[in-house]
Amino acid sequence: MEVVEKRQFSSPVVALVTYLVLVLLCLWTLGPIYWVVVTSFKHDKEIYGPEATLVPHEFTWKNYTTILLERPFPSFFYNSIRIALVTTTASILLGMLGAYAIIYLRFPGRHLMARSMIVTYLIPPVLLAFPLFSLFSNLHLIDSIYGLMLAHLTFTVPFCTWMLMSYFKTVPKELHEAALVDGCTHLGTLFRIIFPLSGPAIAVVTLFSFTLSWNEFLYAIMFTQNKWSQTITSGLSSLMVEDIFFWGQMMAGSVLASIPTILIYFLFQRLMIKGLVVGAVKA
Repeated sequence: MEVVEKRQFSSPVVALVTYLVLVLLCLWTLGPIYWVVVTSFKHDKEIYGPEATLVPHEFTWKNYTTILLERPFPSFFYNSIRIALVTTTASILLGMLGAYAIIYLRFPGRHLMARSMIVTYLIPPVLLAFPLFSLFSNLHLIDSIYGLMLAHLTFTVPFCTWMLMSYFKTVPKELHEAALVDGCTHLGTLFRIIFPLSGPAIAVVTLFSFTLSWNEFLYAIMFTQNKWSQTITSGLSSLMVEDIFFWGQMMAGSVLASIPTILIYFLFQRLMIKGLVVGAVKA
């Protein structure tokens, strides 16, 4: 029977310092989340000035009712959902096709293209913002959610392709070759053989692609000025009027905006962890 060695701290001082650092990191991480949630339930008098409190003395739902009924927040939410879903779906399809071609097909420049994927993803979005703005202006895609969908694909497609490349390398090539020998086309092999075996990887890239699109701010603030085409990230910033900040409403909107991603990560956390572990190979 194997004996599992239990690791212990070398001294009480090391243990104390370790736990202290962990507590500080937890406070650093959870502190802003706590402040956002608590502020969303405060009256204005408890948010501004010397009467600001760490814990609301009197809870109120006014900030939530105001942002849902008197502000175009439902429109922001609906736009963000549409953009994130379309961007994620297109990124998965294009990423699968690109990853399959780079891993299983043989053509000149294949390795250079594979390396360029990660380089493309690492390019700061601000460098692409002005060329895209000029292009979208000529195509009349400014103030359009379709323009934002195309803009989001510039960073989600390289990411999905790179992630799926790593996972496709773990699929036995014998399965791919056997499918081709049996008369299956490359597209048939991808969707009948590779795709069913790539559930965890698809879950990972879906979650991250959705999150990247949902949280994107730069393109949203540059390409949309109309409140009916804005997303949550750009729409909440419109609540700042000159030097007046409606913090209660902004925090309430932030809490509502975080619900979809929290639910998705909570429901698919097992698939995500499995996909990250299995796909963590050198590409």
